[in-house]
Amino acid sequence: MAAPLDDMFSFCVDPGKVSTCVDVRFIDNIKGKGLFAKKSIKKGDTIFLERPLVSAQFLWNALYKYKACEYCLRALETAEENARRLSGNPGLSLPHPELCRVRPELHQACPQCQVMYCSSECRQAAADQYHRVLCLGSSQDDPDHPINKLKDAWRSMHYPPETSSIMLMARMVAVVKQAKDKAHWQKLFSHFCSRTGNEEEEIAHKLLGEKFRVINKIDDSLARISKDVIVLQWFVPEGFRSLFALVGTNGQGIGTSSLSRWVHACDALELPAQQKEQLDSFIDQLYKDIEKETGDFLNCEGSGLFLLQSSCNHSCIPNAEASFPDNNFLLQLSALSDINPGEEICISYLDCCQRDRSRHSRHKILRENYLFVCSCPKCVSQMDELDMTSEEEEEEEGEAEGETEGDEMEDEMTDV
Repeated sequence: MAAPLDDMFSFCVDPGKVSTCVDVRFIDNIKGKGLFAKKSIKKGDTIFLERPLVSAQFLWNALYKYKACEYCLRALETAEENARRLSGNPGLSLPHPELCRVRPELHQACPQCQVMYCSSECRQAAADQYHRVLCLGSSQDDPDHPINKLKDAWRSMHYPPETSSIMLMARMVAVVKQAKDKAHWQKLFSHFCSRTGNEEEEIAHKLLGEKFRVINKIDDSLARISKDVIVLQWFVPEGFRSLFALVGTNGQGIGTSSLSRWVHACDALELPAQQKEQLDSFIDQLYKDIEKETGDFLNCEGSGLFLLQSSCNHSCIPNAEASFPDNNFLLQLSALSDINPGEEICISYLDCCQRDRSRHSRHKILRENYLFVCSCPKCVSQMDELDMTSEEEEEEEGEAEGETEGDEMEDEMTDV
């Protein structure tokens, strides 16, 4: 029951090569499909590179002036501009500014609504895929425009840190509406749908909390974007919940940072020992200043839907991880350990700290946020171990209460 090659590998950089390395197989009705190695993969190998079907910056992230390409999410600030904003020091100067790869002279704006892109290629790609439907034109500041109402409704019911983006749903609608072959895109998006109606409603409740009762605000705003019958099926209650569950459980966090790229370039410099020590000291102090001024939210953040990567199931001892080394939405899946032919390729939905918790606490987080019980080798091997005391459980549960599914996304984003 492997998914068609044309679908599952079509957004990979080299689909032919990837198809010889991995395979998508149906496992069972509980886990659904999974990604499996077709040949030996060595630790550190890149398994594949993949573009998303759609991606979008988080709305709160954009509101707080984290500038990213509207299409590929590449950071638009130079490393120095980024460092100045995050540290709150407008006079800061970075050494080795030539290492910054941001090229402002290539940036382009949409002529109608003025949203920014990192290049003419991204501007054209967005226009061809979805932006003609979503372009606000001269209505950027019109509070009654359906898209502005959609954004306001989402922000009013989903405070930061965001774990998904309502604009993913808007772009899915726009893609189908704008596409010549609407059925093809419906088919692509259908690969993410495997939930029952009750699960979908539970996911929507989880993502919106007490605000679930005003979900019609979002439903109405999205429906006003499209008049196509093939899209409007998403706007009956069951269809909307399905769309919401699709985004909520399959959205992969994306993080980009021009400062991070600059720091990695500095690390690769071959300098005399004293100069290297001075540069490292400068970077260490910069991070301290940023932590004091900004805290943990350092990256331009958003989320995307990735066809092949979405086939990766969870394990508390993952053998692969996703990253974004090109400072845009291009996802790289890399091996964390040697992977044998026939072995399932798994990532972790939990961050490092969560994976170090007890089996009880890990299961609690996964049940609440992803609606499944983990049966990975680590969890199975711990089933026969002595349970924690009630006091330890209560302490760990109290810590887990303060965490959200966004922890998993932040862990998989490119670190600054």
